[in-house]
Amino acid sequence: MTPEPAVPRPRASGTPPTAPPGAPGSTTPAPAPSPSVPSQGRGPGSDIRTTTPASAPAPKSPSAPLAALSPLSSPTPGVIPPPRLAQSRDRGTIAVILFQNCALFESSIPLTVFGVDRRGQGLPYYRLLACMGEAGPLPTTGGILMATPYGLAAADAAGTVIVPAWRTPAERPPEPALATLRRAAKEGARVVGLDLGVFVLAAAGLLDERSATTHWMYAPTLSRRHPRIRVQPRELCVDTGQFVTGAGAAAGFDACLHIVRRDHGPQSAASLARRLVFPIGRRGGQAPYFDAELPEELLGDPIAEAMAWALDHLTEPFDVDAMAERASLSRRSFDRRFRSATGSAPLQWLNAQRVMYAQRMLESTDLPMDQVALRSGFGSLVAMRGHFRRHLSTSPTAYRQTFRGALSGPTGGEGNGEVDRRDERDERDESAEGEEARAAFTAREGA
Repeated sequence: MTPEPAVPRPRASGTPPTAPPGAPGSTTPAPAPSPSVPSQGRGPGSDIRTTTPASAPAPKSPSAPLAALSPLSSPTPGVIPPPRLAQSRDRGTIAVILFQNCALFESSIPLTVFGVDRRGQGLPYYRLLACMGEAGPLPTTGGILMATPYGLAAADAAGTVIVPAWRTPAERPPEPALATLRRAAKEGARVVGLDLGVFVLAAAGLLDERSATTHWMYAPTLSRRHPRIRVQPRELCVDTGQFVTGAGAAAGFDACLHIVRRDHGPQSAASLARRLVFPIGRRGGQAPYFDAELPEELLGDPIAEAMAWALDHLTEPFDVDAMAERASLSRRSFDRRFRSATGSAPLQWLNAQRVMYAQRMLESTDLPMDQVALRSGFGSLVAMRGHFRRHLSTSPTAYRQTFRGALSGPTGGEGNGEVDRRDERDERDESAEGEEARAAFTAREGA
C-alpha cells in the first residue's frame, strides 16, 4: 500500500492557529500539488481520487488551522455522556472509513458535509481524513476506483469516526477496522454509522444495549443479527451520546447535520442545510418511505408467513390475535418472536402497513376518504387520521394534496378540483367527528 501522509497532530490548548501554507502571513511556502491527491476545492485532507494512486508517496503536508470548537453539547436528555476525549484526538477532526464495493452516494455524504472548507461563507470547518478501511484502491458504484490519502492509522487522531456504508449485512467487516472503532470508542471519540455502516458498529459490539437505526429495509436484519441492539426502524437519526446512527441513503445528511447542530448550534446547521439545498429537521422519520417487503432472512419463518398473510388481507379489519393464530403461536409467544425478528411490535407494524396501503390509494385513486379508511382496514376515518398523524405527522387530506403537488412539478398543476373540494369536506367532517368522540370520552371519564 502506498505510504500515507503524516496526520497533523492536534495542537495544544491555547496555542494560536497558524496560517495555512501559502496564505498571507504564513512563513511556510505552499507545497507543490501531489499527483496522488488532487485538489478540487475541497477542504484539507478530504480529497479522494477515482483512479489508482501514483507509486510515489504523497508529500507530508503541514497542519491546517482548526476553527475553535465549543465543547460537545449534550444530546437528547437521558443519553449516556461519552468518556473524556483522549489527548491524542482532536475534536475538530473527522475520519471517514471507506470500504470496497460500497455505494458511492452513501460513501460520499460525510465527505460532502464535512470535507469542504466553507469558512468563507461563515460556516463551520472540520479537518476531514478520508481513510481506507481495507486494501485499496476501493471499487465502488459504476466501476469507479477510490483511493484515499490515509489508512486506518489516521483515524486514531480523530474526535469523530464515521462509517458511511458497508457491503452487505451478511459479511463481517475486517478486524482491523473493528479494532479501530473499538479504540476510538474507548478513547472518547464519537462514532457514527450511516445506512449499512451501522452494521459495522454493531459488529464491533458498540451498539449493544443501545438504541440505533439503519435503512428501514435492513432494520429487521439488524434486529435479528444483533438482538442486544434496540432497533428504531422509524427514526432518521438516533443519538445515544457517544454513538450516532443514521438511516439509509439521503438520511445520512440528516445525521451529519445533526452532528453540526450538536457541535455548532442550530443556526450553523440550518445555514449549512440551505447551502446543501437539504431540508433540516425533517418530520415523519422513515415511515413515509416504508414498503411492503419482507426481509429475505425471514422467509420460511412462521412470523413471515403471518406477515405475508396480513399484507394480503389489509382490506379486512383483523387484529394481531388473527396473525398469531395464523402462525400457530400463542399471542405472548407471537409478540416476543415478532419483536425479535423485526425490531417492532406486531400492532405497530400492522398499523404502519395499513397506513402505507392507504397512502397508495390516496396516490392512485380519487376514492372518498371514508372509503380509503374502510378499504385499508381502519374501520373509520377518525382512526385512519389518527394513525396518519402518528406515522406521517400529517393528515390524509394533506398527504393527498402534497402528493399531487409533487406530481404536478414545480410549475404547479390544476389537479382535480372536485376531489380536492370533497377532501376538504371530509377533513371538516373528520375534525367534527373527532371532536364529538373526544367529548364523549371526556363525559364518560367524568361520570
